[in-house]
Amino acid sequence: MIRSRHTPSVAELSALVACARLGTAAQAAEALGLTPSAVSRSIRGLEDRLGVALFDRRRQRLILSDAGRALVRDAQAILAQIDASARMVMAFGGSGAVLRLAVLPTFAAAWLIPRLARFAAEAPDVSIDLTAELGPVDFDDSPFDAAIQRADLARPGMVVTPLAEERLIVVAAPALIGTGRVDPAGLSEFPLIQQSTRPQLWADWLAAAGAPAETDGRRGPRFAQFGMILAAARAGMGLAILPDIFVADALADGSLRRIGDTAIPGPAPYALIRPAREPGPALARVEAWLGGAEPHVTMPRTS
Repeated sequence: MIRSRHTPSVAELSALVACARLGTAAQAAEALGLTPSAVSRSIRGLEDRLGVALFDRRRQRLILSDAGRALVRDAQAILAQIDASARMVMAFGGSGAVLRLAVLPTFAAAWLIPRLARFAAEAPDVSIDLTAELGPVDFDDSPFDAAIQRADLARPGMVVTPLAEERLIVVAAPALIGTGRVDPAGLSEFPLIQQSTRPQLWADWLAAAGAPAETDGRRGPRFAQFGMILAAARAGMGLAILPDIFVADALADGSLRRIGDTAIPGPAPYALIRPAREPGPALARVEAWLGGAEPHVTMPRTS
């Protein structure tokens, strides 16, 4: 996008914010490392282009006008975002490539991140930037190169590389259930942690486990994400249905126990999702590393 004639520059926004905060062009200039005349020119030039007065001048003091107050709030947010973006880029330390991935947060924490150290050793010139995204990604209208989410979140025409199946099991903290066996018929004695975005999970698991039809699978606290449910289960808030790959460490260290042998499949595997266009070198390396010999699937386009 080409900046239009009336769009302020960063220098003008900086001058506006500094003058609004400090009240004089001289003090703003000192804070910005400029001359007072340079700050005054920035403010005057911006006012001329916008056709409004941003300040009332009262005896050497600059008092924001109504228009100035409306603009300075956005100016502060814009400058803060530019600063945050610059700091983010600096954090990559001059690496040859930056790969921006949208990820489901719990899958990233439990499955992806423990594997990234090996990729970093194999590809030290590629920096990974992970951002949590729960919904489908529009790669034409986002900064992401690819996403790691459930495959059913892929839009038509995208390329999908399956990574791990979702197998849902029931777990609980030993402090809640003790050391004895808990049968499906006895689940109603305990709170059943609910996932608000997938409210049918307990009904599906109870049916697969052969629990009595009258077993109430709706009683318990509700959380939106698997990461929250995992934390609630560890805290003893109730029994939880979670993907087995998310609880492997907790089962190994004894902080959670599995209840029963029943596992139900999730709606779709976890997958690397990318646009159908040819991937860049960094994405191609990650795709090959994650996918191995797994076949790629292109989601069909709707007619």
